[in-house]
Amino acid sequence: MKNKKEILGFILKKFFKLITLLIALCIVTFILLEKSPLDPVQAYVGADLTVTQEQRENIAEYWGLNKPPLERFSSWFRAIAKGDLGRSMIYRRDVVDVISERFMASLALMLVAWVVSGVLGFILGIVSGINEGKFIDKFIRGYCYVLISTPTFWIGILLIIIFSVKLKLFPTGLGVPIGVLSDEVTISSLIKHLTLPALTLSILGVANICLHTREKVIEILSSDYILFAKARGESKKSIVFNHVIKNVALPAITLQFLSFSELFAGTVFAEQVFSYPGLGQATVSAGLKGDLPLLMGIVIISLIFVYTGNLIADLIYMLIDPRVKGGSKA
Repeated sequence: MKNKKEILGFILKKFFKLITLLIALCIVTFILLEKSPLDPVQAYVGADLTVTQEQRENIAEYWGLNKPPLERFSSWFRAIAKGDLGRSMIYRRDVVDVISERFMASLALMLVAWVVSGVLGFILGIVSGINEGKFIDKFIRGYCYVLISTPTFWIGILLIIIFSVKLKLFPTGLGVPIGVLSDEVTISSLIKHLTLPALTLSILGVANICLHTREKVIEILSSDYILFAKARGESKKSIVFNHVIKNVALPAITLQFLSFSELFAGTVFAEQVFSYPGLGQATVSAGLKGDLPLLMGIVIISLIFVYTGNLIADLIYMLIDPRVKGGSKA
């Protein structure tokens, strides 16, 4: 019972921090947009030279852009408190509908990349750690160091050149085939359009989890209980499966949940390269065209998404790791 109360109290504290962080982030985002040289009315009008000054003023009045910044922020914040995220200027739809549609597309992309990069990084980290100093260890580390310094868009362009242009195995972009009705889109075509963006994120996401797992494996192999296991005559295979993997799994899983922010940031670049209709592409469009309601809505959703990943990581440690569970008693 006490443990449940501690977990509940911990979640409530995290929830309070989330609310304060949301308010602070909304204020900062609004100020940055206000200081931006972009003109929302001009972005809304585009290259249409027939729009008169009076029409521009009407557009500004319709979207509330002619009001003072403080008044606009307070009215927007009051609407947010009621659950109304407003209406997008560039999509002419409710922000909730735009985010719901785009987030589901991005979620499929991020989920595939998250699982693949986590599993592959964990395996490579173990292989590298148990073979410290050998050729395979140097090769895996070199691979990870190169990936860490490689931009997301460069990997995406490289994959397009190889698998789309040269081999013609996958489409160059978009989320569905061009000219096909939504009812006629098949699962196989969706997977084909998802493969290259997900592969881009997976390749880049491997490095951190691999290097972290490798260091933990080396640390565990040099510990006293591993020395004792060797003295008892346990084989290398038995040590790896019975001791190393069990002790490395928890930190690796926690690191995976903490990587939500990096994964979301990488999605923005990947979706731009592949013209994938996800939340990342909507974020860029909202920022470049000054769509305040949509951008603020995306900021809120992305913060909740990243914060949830961090919260899950903390809860895993509280529920599984006995050192954290017994911390309050100590």
